[in-house]
Amino acid sequence: MRTTTGSARNKSKKRLFKRAKGFRGGRSKLTRTVKETLLRSGVYAFRDRRVKKREFRKLWIIRLNAASRQHGLRYSEFMFGLKCAGIELDRKTLSEMAIHDEAGFKDVVDAVKKALETAPKPQHAEATA
Repeated sequence: MRTTTGSARNKSKKRLFKRAKGFRGGRSKLTRTVKETLLRSGVYAFRDRRVKKREFRKLWIIRLNAASRQHGLRYSEFMFGLKCAGIELDRKTLSEMAIHDEAGFKDVVDAVKKALETAPKPQHAEATA
């Protein structure tokens, strides 16, 4: 006869139920459902660790676009000017500056505008036909 109440099995179930703490209904009480739910939650966690990075980058770009437009530049012009000026601040830092250090951000924008004045205009490919 197979044992169903051994210490190893109890320890395994206890570990599962501990991870499922806070889940609702059978998702925290039924072994099979707990396993399925934990497996799915692990998949979501893995996926969303990458999605979070995308979401934050989108947020920083939105903030930088709004902040740079207040100073008369579009986001794309601002980023091109940063490259021309040799300023190597990332979007996260620039976004935080735009919110918390407006004077510092204005200095960066002024440096970008100065670099854009001296930078060659980007050449767009024109149709020759």
